[in-house]
Amino acid sequence: MVDAMIAFVTCGSREEATRIAEALVRDHLVACVNVIPGVESCYRWEGEVKWSSEFLLVLKTTGDAIGRAHEKVVEEHSYELPEFVAFTIDEGSAPYLAWIETSVAPSIAGGPDESDWA
Repeated sequence: MVDAMIAFVTCGSREEATRIAEALVRDHLVACVNVIPGVESCYRWEGEVKWSSEFLLVLKTTGDAIGRAHEKVVEEHSYELPEFVAFTIDEGSAPYLAWIETSVAPSIAGGPDESDWA
């Protein structure tokens, strides 16, 4: 059973979203990041109701890597309090979930790689 998770992170610019997504994938902390533009966020901050145009990152990772992914987001993010919420994936395509696990923790001994899932 793969211990797969999804996490949401919002970013204030495309550049920041791209930089964070690439850092997470490059460091094998996530298998994939969807960058969704056009998110309008309404929230309370410092006693005021505010609106922001943001980019939503949807991270696919594992339970073992979720803490390190969170640390990387905090390290790379410009927000004082970046959003980071995560959920377990209870159901999914077995090959896709295996790809997440393999991508996050690549096998040293010749396990499957991206070409096996194409």
